[in-house]
Amino acid sequence: MRLMTSIIPIVKQSQPGYPSSDGEPVAETYTHLYAILTTLEVLRQYLQGRQATVLGNQFLYYAQGFPKLRVAPDVMVIFDVAPGGRDNYKIWEEGKVPSVIFEITSPGTKNQDTDSKKTLYEQLEVKEYWLFDPKGEWIEEKLRGYRLQKDSYELITNSCSEPLQLRLAVEDELIGFYREDTGEKLLIPDELVAKVQEAEKRAMQAEERATQAEELLSRYREQFGDLSD
Repeated sequence: MRLMTSIIPIVKQSQPGYPSSDGEPVAETYTHLYAILTTLEVLRQYLQGRQATVLGNQFLYYAQGFPKLRVAPDVMVIFDVAPGGRDNYKIWEEGKVPSVIFEITSPGTKNQDTDSKKTLYEQLEVKEYWLFDPKGEWIEEKLRGYRLQKDSYELITNSCSEPLQLRLAVEDELIGFYREDTGEKLLIPDELVAKVQEAEKRAMQAEERATQAEELLSRYREQFGDLSD
């Protein structure tokens, strides 16, 4: 893994503590928070049962012995690691860097998202880096992705994530995710609830129809006798 010594020191110190929180707010607005949580949950559901984890707004430590060298991606997907949550993520313990990182960006985080974070993710060799501006405040198209090509990021032109095997689409203030193999949309929590409620409604209607049919058959038997005679 290629790491620049200007950002990743080589000399290790004695093991310090690695905090899991800095007391800062998760997101600037409810819109940004909802986009983070929805992206996190959709990808978590999608990758269930696989050797992968999806973490949201948790410290990513990338230099052992230097706890101040950390970043907190809004959403990061790491493959070939044990599934489940972590209080924080230390690259040297897990042995894997994130494959995909999402930053839910705004004018207030624009410079950091396009400068220091983008440079760091390149150096850590994060395969894909996606910026989503849910309010369209500085990214006109709202969604912009970069894929690592050799030593640097290049703009993704087809809105598809290779590591995730998903097509991404802007859907109002959220990212929509679609399977590349089937075209099926990955439902957000609200859509999942609606789908379950609709299925329950159909099941109740089917049960009511079955009950009505049984009652009709029972009346027919009372009037005309057993149909098998």
